[in-house]
Amino acid sequence: MSDAPIIVWFRKDLRLADNPALWFAGQSGRPVIPLYIYDTENQHKWHPGAASQWWLHHSLKSLATDLHKKNTDLVLRQGDPEKILKDIVKETGACQIAWNRQYEPWAVPRDKSIKSTLEDMDIEVRTFKGSLLFEPWEIKTKTSGSYYKVYTPFMKACREREDTIRPAYDVPSIQTAKSLPKSEKLDDFKLLPDRDWDEEFYDVWTPGEAGAEKSLKAFISDHLTDYKDGRNYPAHEDEAVSRMSPHLHWGEISPYQIWSRVKEERKSEGRKTYLDEIIWREFCYNLLYNVNNFTDQPMHEKFSGFKWSTSENRLERWQKGQTGYPIVDAGMRQLWRTGWMHNRVRMIVGSFLVKDLLIDWRKGEKWFWDCLVDADLANNSGGWQWVAGCGADAQPFFRIFNPITQSEKFDKKGRYIREYVPELADLPDKHIHAPWDAPEDVLKEAGITLGKDYPEPIVDHKQAREEALARYNEIK
Repeated sequence: MSDAPIIVWFRKDLRLADNPALWFAGQSGRPVIPLYIYDTENQHKWHPGAASQWWLHHSLKSLATDLHKKNTDLVLRQGDPEKILKDIVKETGACQIAWNRQYEPWAVPRDKSIKSTLEDMDIEVRTFKGSLLFEPWEIKTKTSGSYYKVYTPFMKACREREDTIRPAYDVPSIQTAKSLPKSEKLDDFKLLPDRDWDEEFYDVWTPGEAGAEKSLKAFISDHLTDYKDGRNYPAHEDEAVSRMSPHLHWGEISPYQIWSRVKEERKSEGRKTYLDEIIWREFCYNLLYNVNNFTDQPMHEKFSGFKWSTSENRLERWQKGQTGYPIVDAGMRQLWRTGWMHNRVRMIVGSFLVKDLLIDWRKGEKWFWDCLVDADLANNSGGWQWVAGCGADAQPFFRIFNPITQSEKFDKKGRYIREYVPELADLPDKHIHAPWDAPEDVLKEAGITLGKDYPEPIVDHKQAREEALARYNEIK
């Protein structure tokens, strides 16, 4: 049986280093069949959005190249994973299958069913923790033994168990299989867009394990020290962010690798803040796994009766960055152009959709899902429930971001706005945050006619705030 191969089923762990399933296969001494299945059967409305598909295409291409350097190839298939795995087992005589666990609501029952089916075929299945520091069932409250619903005690509980966080694995040696099953071509997955809306993605991102390593090195070297405060400023000249989220989501780097590398930077003021953000990701997965319908239903049931606006026009103007509020429009245009948005601005545009436009947070959640290269189901759902005030440890609904003061505070010179809303570029700093308040001669000198070159505000923030609070009082 030593010649019987072991299948490594890659999922959201598109890397060689610190890949527990791949490490196990390498240590087994058996020939390894690297397999990726594009699951077209089990993801329902949370099938990867267009920006995520773009990233996945290039990440798989990078993984295939890395495996080829190890004298093997990535086998690609699309369809129903259970059927495909059964077929490959029969075709190759594989005796074991290894994979790293997923926690999405469709993935857990799918994987349980597949494991049961394979074990009935006398195939050994080994699963591993490869994308989280702690399993969603590991961190429990000391009083009730239930999952945590508030971030801070969850964070403290994780910190208390820091010593149990394992070190990262090196890249294993892989025994090449004598022959591999037939593979589909990556282009057969049709992950790339038909239209060239992704042109700027190539200037911003380098998907793949090497790109993840390069990004982490640059962040630690250039931005970690300033992360605590600098993460709030979205202009490229000021921002101190890691941009690691898509690499982490697709598993091109593991949280163990990030944790251990950042922990080494003991003199950096931003170290603790950044590690707390890694734990926030863990918290969101804790909720995704333990809360029924976390992606679709508010955790606070009273919000089920909230009276949302059904204005498709307002939703479309928000999506296109045409609200008349420059910081909001800059964020939405950055999202469309780059597949990513600065986190401070995510909070601003989220609050504006929910509390100024009174549009259901789930519509924002779905738009982000389609547009983000880091569209992570746990983080995306957790973030939207937080900003809407209906989730765990959420921003209270009555705390409503003022888009003007947020813009003045975190983009004081308007550099972020000028980059993504270039029609306002010639406005002076004083007026770029609220162009409707600028004197007519200032607008004229900047070449702006409101309602023509740049839209009038879609709502009056003060009035919208009062309406939002009135609707909240109806359910409170």
